[in-house]
Amino acid sequence: MSSAFPQSMRLPVIAAPMFLVSGPELVIAACKAGIGGAFPTPNCRTPEDLDRWMDQITSALKPGDGPWIANLITHSTNPRLADDLAMVARYKPPIVITALGSPRPVMETVKGYGGMVFADVVNMKLARKAAEAGVDGLACISAGAGGHTGHLSPFAFVSAVREFFDGYLTIGGGIADGAGVAGAIAAGADMVYMGTRFLATRESLAQDAYKQMVVDCDADDLIVSPAVTGTDASWLKPSLKAAGLDPDAMGGAIQRDYSGGQSTKRWKDIWAAGQGVGRINAVESTAEVVGRLEREYRAAADRFIGLNSRAAAA
Repeated sequence: MSSAFPQSMRLPVIAAPMFLVSGPELVIAACKAGIGGAFPTPNCRTPEDLDRWMDQITSALKPGDGPWIANLITHSTNPRLADDLAMVARYKPPIVITALGSPRPVMETVKGYGGMVFADVVNMKLARKAAEAGVDGLACISAGAGGHTGHLSPFAFVSAVREFFDGYLTIGGGIADGAGVAGAIAAGADMVYMGTRFLATRESLAQDAYKQMVVDCDADDLIVSPAVTGTDASWLKPSLKAAGLDPDAMGGAIQRDYSGGQSTKRWKDIWAAGQGVGRINAVESTAEVVGRLEREYRAAADRFIGLNSRAAAA
């Protein structure tokens, strides 16, 4: 079983790739704070934009910063995959996370320059397929995740995957503080995916109204529905209502589009969040969020050690 992070990291946390939210400023801030920073390539409308983003990120980062991560949509409906993969080959992100499709199309390119491939998976069937494809890691999206979400408990997911996979295991879904990170690591994960926790940071691309909605809402303000993208995702009810949709009567799934083009307007005012939304009380810098996570993580680890020590002495 893996026991070390893929690269020097202050905390075993990845600021997860969020559609229309994660940009170069958030990636750079996360890496500078000592965690991983990821963004989905469809956030760039064109390959030229992606070129500029990757140049900005690689120019800003130095040895010792956390790893930057490109998230590629490998679904057959993504016409940009070849162009995006060419940019990956040029800029060589240490980790590439594939989503909504097989990781096989990117394996040769990423492995060729010494990078690692993680596969974003939402169930056991996909986890097994990705493991069989030879990925270095799995990003297990569990119940409670924002955006496209899973349905398995994070603890059940980790336990089941560890039965057949000894690579890097990242778990995401409703983890909003350092104690949750510590719990995931104790359960067998190597790293934790945190998206919603970084949504309301100053560096994110989210609109100010979106950030404020995240601050104002809690888990009761969420609904999981496939009606927006065709795949189950966790949405903020107030944003759906503001867009003229009834959260209690949503049907008619919209055709998925991963081109980074026409889907942008559709998603502009329909906002996602995960179940950790209730722990966000203010818009802060990424550095402030990571600092708090570290303090909470260390406190949880100390508590765990203390409980074990008392049990052993009894």
